[in-house]
Amino acid sequence: MAIKTYKPTTPSRRQMTVTDYSQLSKVAPEKSLLEPLKKNSGRNSYGRITVRHRGGGNRRKYRIIDFKRDKDNMTAEVMTIEYDPNRSAFIALVKYEDGEKRYILAPNGLKVGDKVESGSQADITVGNALPLADIPVGTVIHNIELYPGRGAQLVRSAGNEAQLMGKEGGYALVRLPSGEMRKIAIGCKASIGTVSNIDHENVNYGKAGRVRNMGWRPTVRGSVMNPCDHPHGGGEGKSPVGRPGPVTPWGKPALGYKTRKQHHRTDKFIVKRRNGK
Repeated sequence: MAIKTYKPTTPSRRQMTVTDYSQLSKVAPEKSLLEPLKKNSGRNSYGRITVRHRGGGNRRKYRIIDFKRDKDNMTAEVMTIEYDPNRSAFIALVKYEDGEKRYILAPNGLKVGDKVESGSQADITVGNALPLADIPVGTVIHNIELYPGRGAQLVRSAGNEAQLMGKEGGYALVRLPSGEMRKIAIGCKASIGTVSNIDHENVNYGKAGRVRNMGWRPTVRGSVMNPCDHPHGGGEGKSPVGRPGPVTPWGKPALGYKTRKQHHRTDKFIVKRRNGK
């Protein structure tokens, strides 16, 4: 999918780029697979803001995605390739032989009219989902389960791909997009190919209004605040933060703050971390 540019009629137009959606199907989404999506604007059940800079944005309907791919040994035809406002990747509407329709994550190269299948007997072709035990070593995969039957949790955003590096003792060794090498049970399913919309990371929003339409509110730097509002605030002119490292408004380290538990029970499955340690 290409990147579309505009004539520089305004300063924002000069910078702005968008994904070229001309190859997507020009259809309305499947109504039976839509759900209402409530906005919380970063607030928890008590009404307190727990995630800042959220709010507003265009209305959305949630598309129910089949992350489990549990309809085995039955082929499905790709009816449409569609835009999904809730994720960076495109989605594909597939229709099974028994008439059931489902949305799946569209891999790069999948086209309308193609056939997809899931299960151990499926071919190693783009869009098919198989247990890791039945996928050849070296295959590029995405949409990977962490626990058999739970549904895919890894490698789901636009342009991402993982690689199956080996199999041993009931586990498959997978290299994730971050560079992490991780053991995953060979009973977990994964889809073949790379996630669609590869050029998503190259899009330049160009103006603040496009970001507001996505539900993001403005972010103010701490260094331009007063000392009562932020630890970085105050000083004459542009001042350094005056600390060993930058912190959040509540004094917690803003960079390099490890949020993963020490001695987590799943540490034994991580063979090599993304930072090389």
